[in-house]
Amino acid sequence: KEINTFFSSVAGYLVIAIFLTLNGLFLWVFKGQYNILDSGFADLSPFFEIAPWVLLFLIPAVTMRSFSEEKKYGTLELLLTKPILPYRLIIGKYLGCLLLITIALLPSLLYVLTIYQLNNPIGSIDIGSTIGSYIALLLLAASYTAIGIFSSSITTNQIIAFLISISICFTIYFGFNLLDKIEWIGMQVHYERISQGVLDTRDIIYFISVLALFLTLATFSLTKGALKTKLKPISISLLGVIVVNLAANSFYKRFDLTQD
Repeated sequence: KEINTFFSSVAGYLVIAIFLTLNGLFLWVFKGQYNILDSGFADLSPFFEIAPWVLLFLIPAVTMRSFSEEKKYGTLELLLTKPILPYRLIIGKYLGCLLLITIALLPSLLYVLTIYQLNNPIGSIDIGSTIGSYIALLLLAASYTAIGIFSSSITTNQIIAFLISISICFTIYFGFNLLDKIEWIGMQVHYERISQGVLDTRDIIYFISVLALFLTLATFSLTKGALKTKLKPISISLLGVIVVNLAANSFYKRFDLTQD
């Protein structure tokens, strides 16, 4: 139902068009460090550098109406009276938004074909590195979407949900990178490591734990009860995320997808 709702709306198609237009302009039209034709290297690294910035605004715009609109018009209470558990409702909204974002990313595969032809000799692109970059981008989009769903679940105003989502995404992705000793808490270092074509279980577990944490928080926000009764399970969830990531740093595997 949620997926059909997103695709039947004009906003869904606008999201795809905006994403492709912005990336196309920066990569092929506008002069600068992100222009592939001026960079001298036939690879997609400029695309994967600007994509987090574009998704930072794009995904909150998609998720902002997920629950805030339901709360505003009172339809959320109607949904919760049905035999649907809150976590299933959260997952339904989440998958609907994530599928829309994934489809918005699919046309960017045309860039890969273009770069493939621009290489000298033709076809000398490092496919393994490109696959790693797309995996990193999908994990980042999945985490952004979970944050957007959570932001929408705690307010009745779409604009406020949009601003909260942008603030959290920006802080987690860029904010911690300014501090050397705790930069691993932020998304950027994990995103950049996978983008190099090396799959590290520490990075994958980090993104999975982030999206799981915010989906859990969104579930708690929809569950009836006083805030004091929710603090204990929220604290346990946060502690679980920390323990899982600490354990992942001790026992990990690395898989190099690059040709080198």
